[in-house]
Amino acid sequence: MLFQETDTLEEIWQAVKHELHRGALDVKHPFHWVNLGTVSGDFPSVRTVVLRKVSEELHFFVYTDYRSEKCSDLKSNPNATLHFYHPKKQVQIRVKTQAKLHFQDDLAKEIWKIIPVHRRSEYTGAQAPGTLISLPEDGWTVSNPENHFCCVLEFSPMEIEVLQLRREGHFRVMFSKDKDWKGAWLVP
Repeated sequence: MLFQETDTLEEIWQAVKHELHRGALDVKHPFHWVNLGTVSGDFPSVRTVVLRKVSEELHFFVYTDYRSEKCSDLKSNPNATLHFYHPKKQVQIRVKTQAKLHFQDDLAKEIWKIIPVHRRSEYTGAQAPGTLISLPEDGWTVSNPENHFCCVLEFSPMEIEVLQLRREGHFRVMFSKDKDWKGAWLVP
């Protein structure tokens, strides 16, 4: 368990922040793989992305190809939700966010420098992600590596909701930026 009813809201907040930071730092942590929900036309769209960094202000950073559907979604509607689940601690965290796309700006250029050379092909495809192809190998055609589409998605949290699952009864807490991250208990 991440928290119990005897913990204060401040103790829970500190535990939540610690686990979120660990997700970005530890590739074996369940929070390293996060579900990203966006609005895509008439339907929500959800996919799993890699959490690359969490700042001190709890901004979440993810890398993607600028031509991807998630970028199109976020350009149309910057509201997004991040969903984390830790199976051993039986805790779910949902983060309502506002997204900002960093493409060909200073941050994107700095990140491009640290991406290992063997991973750069993920951002230099000749065709955009999701393009129809005839054969699987057609998806690995690389264009000029200097002409990359590396985009850094920055998610600024507005609300963080935590659900602690327990056999004896669940607990739920919400933290809001507009209340200086002071927590409040919710009915599970």
